[in-house]
Amino acid sequence: MKRLLVFLTVLAGFGLAVLAGGWFWLNDHIQAPGPLDKKINVVVEPGSGLDAIASQLRQSGVIGSDFFLRLHARLAGYAAQLKAGEYLFEPGISPGAAMAKIVAHDVVVRFITIPEGLTSQQIINLIATADGLTNDLSPSVKEGTLLPETYGYERGESRAALVRRMEVALNRTLSDLWAGRAAGLPLDSSEEALILASIVEKETSLPEERPRVAAVFINRLRRGMRLQSDSTVAYGVDPSGPLGRPIRRSDLDGETPYNTYKISGLPPGPICHPGRDSIAAVLNPTLTRDLYFVADGSGGHAFAETLAGHNRNVAQWRRIQRERSER
Repeated sequence: MKRLLVFLTVLAGFGLAVLAGGWFWLNDHIQAPGPLDKKINVVVEPGSGLDAIASQLRQSGVIGSDFFLRLHARLAGYAAQLKAGEYLFEPGISPGAAMAKIVAHDVVVRFITIPEGLTSQQIINLIATADGLTNDLSPSVKEGTLLPETYGYERGESRAALVRRMEVALNRTLSDLWAGRAAGLPLDSSEEALILASIVEKETSLPEERPRVAAVFINRLRRGMRLQSDSTVAYGVDPSGPLGRPIRRSDLDGETPYNTYKISGLPPGPICHPGRDSIAAVLNPTLTRDLYFVADGSGGHAFAETLAGHNRNVAQWRRIQRERSER
């Protein structure tokens, strides 16, 4: 009996040693560099199980053999933790590291940048051509409801879901900035602030000018003066994007809800999707008595408190235009 117990003990110890050695050998094999010789993206489709994923990695050249990977995954207990997505694998990545990426859902993040001042149609066109997004996007994105910014997304996200994230970002930003607005603004709601911010966005491309341009429009609203913004006139003629030509006298005389040479106060809605800085400029404008501005020939604007001063600035701008046309 004693001999039997000794034999069984020795046998058990030997078995454990074999198992431990086998596990260490398998683990070393799994952690060794793989055969991949260049970066590669692999898309794991939803519903893919361990066998399908291991086979896909082998066929893609990420691993040399899927047998050892499947065995290790089942022994280590992560066979049911694999997640769908797009994964980037670097040259020489080990089978273990490759599977760890999939367990951790360490997916490729793509990016789309929405510049400030685009119209809804322009943004729809950008989203429609963004690689990796799914499903069609309804053309009815309301003007001024998305926050221009750079957004990350995973392959397979729907275009509608991305738009919803942009809407949430705008609402959060607008709410935060409205709460910190200057006192006494002639704006009754955050929606009116958004409308004016869209005009400021289109009137200047210089960040440092936005608060002063905003101040001109705020001052005009306070005095009951018409905004007389060429950008609103252009939007009334063609709300899809840039007009593509200079403003004509017929445009200024046109009867549209957005012609601020004809209507008093703000137009009925935004004329583009303004960025955070333009919204902030409207809600905390520069303290100035300026009522006018015109291009100064250097990419910025010349400001004036009086019509006489503005007329001098306009004359100067026209001289610059003539000189340029004569060159």
